[in-house]
Amino acid sequence: MVKIISRQRLAPQPVYDIGVERDHNFLLADGSVASNCFNKSHSMAYGYVTYQTAYLKANYPVEYMAALLTANSGIQDKVQKYIATCLSMNIQVESPHINRSQIDFTPVDGNKILFGLSAIRNLGDGAIDCLLEARATAGDFRSLADFCDRVDLRAVNRRALEALIQCGAFDCLNPNRNQLMHDLEFVIDWAQSRAKDRASGQGNLFDAIGSGDVAGADEAGDTADNAHELAPSAPPIADFESMEKLRLEKELLGFYVSDHPLKSIQARSRLLAPISLSDLAEQPDKTTLSAIVMISSVKPIVTKKGDRMAIVELEDLTGQAEGVIFPRTYAVIQDYIQADARLIVWGKADRRDDQTQLIIDDVEPVERAQMVIVEIDPDRAKDIQQQHFLRETILRQSGNDPDGKNNNKISVVGMIRAGHQCHFVRLGSQFRVPDAHQAIAALEAAGFRAFCSTLTPQRTPVAAAY
Repeated sequence: MVKIISRQRLAPQPVYDIGVERDHNFLLADGSVASNCFNKSHSMAYGYVTYQTAYLKANYPVEYMAALLTANSGIQDKVQKYIATCLSMNIQVESPHINRSQIDFTPVDGNKILFGLSAIRNLGDGAIDCLLEARATAGDFRSLADFCDRVDLRAVNRRALEALIQCGAFDCLNPNRNQLMHDLEFVIDWAQSRAKDRASGQGNLFDAIGSGDVAGADEAGDTADNAHELAPSAPPIADFESMEKLRLEKELLGFYVSDHPLKSIQARSRLLAPISLSDLAEQPDKTTLSAIVMISSVKPIVTKKGDRMAIVELEDLTGQAEGVIFPRTYAVIQDYIQADARLIVWGKADRRDDQTQLIIDDVEPVERAQMVIVEIDPDRAKDIQQQHFLRETILRQSGNDPDGKNNNKISVVGMIRAGHQCHFVRLGSQFRVPDAHQAIAALEAAGFRAFCSTLTPQRTPVAAAY
């Protein structure tokens, strides 16, 4: 016998969306509730959490961002985005510090956040606990040798030591990271020998002699506070190049902290690159975009026809994105597609499988990127006829193809002076010109003052205006 259970339809209950002023009862024709709707208690809970979050960010920004970085320390994309947010809020995220860093990201000095030890790759929980215990017991570390002498090198192994050096944690003791890497082999052997002496109850004669007090040597062999000064070291060697130092730092932290290859041109890049990679997913389709980026990695691909193309990982100060370079474009720009290259790129957003890519149409190294700055008097800027005159002057220099396609790379930026301040207006891509000197000559002949500027910081007219 089959038992039939009847279902009684429950009376419809009102549902709420806090973004709608009225008509909250979103029921479909069949009586089911429309998607993305919450009951009243759920909506109120979300509203309360939103208020709490906004209050903390507005009134305790450093503490709030430190907690946000800690909660997402294992998600590289989010941490990079939040570090960019910190920069926009004038909050500095400092590199790991062997004598100050705690397990988590920590607010320090009013408007700074200290990098947390738990976010350093190759540094396990055991190593962190050992480090913090040694620091709490005997105070700050004074050198790499002092550190190795005081911690258990079975917990803080060579891989962990290399990570601490290369991410900048020892910069406060010796900023030459390459020197510390070469010293490490000698220092580890020295510290392990001292540990064996202490374990066997034997003192170290040379430490006692170095302290000038042989009779005062204790059984543990810790005869002098300056024993670490007698530790051996490698011959002096030059530090890593800046880009190599940053590359190693990024491998261990997942992003740049002490510096970023694009930071020096951040202000100027706003004039040439209207989008950040974190905003790529929000951009409209089939619209030419530009961004200042750095290539993290390059994956060459050979198509079935034998043509070469590439998929590249791009990054800027706000996030990361994938770029695709099809064969026809790759044949033209392949010399610039290299890891660690800083480029201004032009392309279009492409959405596939819930992922947004940048289809790259053209690139230019930032060292070669130029812009034409044209100064405009405020009264002249308000005059419609003068605006039209300026527009026609620039368009005559743009050199557009008959089909309207613009392959020029030099942007034109208007600068309007108002007292001691300057306001910059980035003109559209249709106003880009092929030759800066010719464009400047034409603008000056038309009665406008113009000059050429670059993204690199050799010249300062644009950077000083920010």
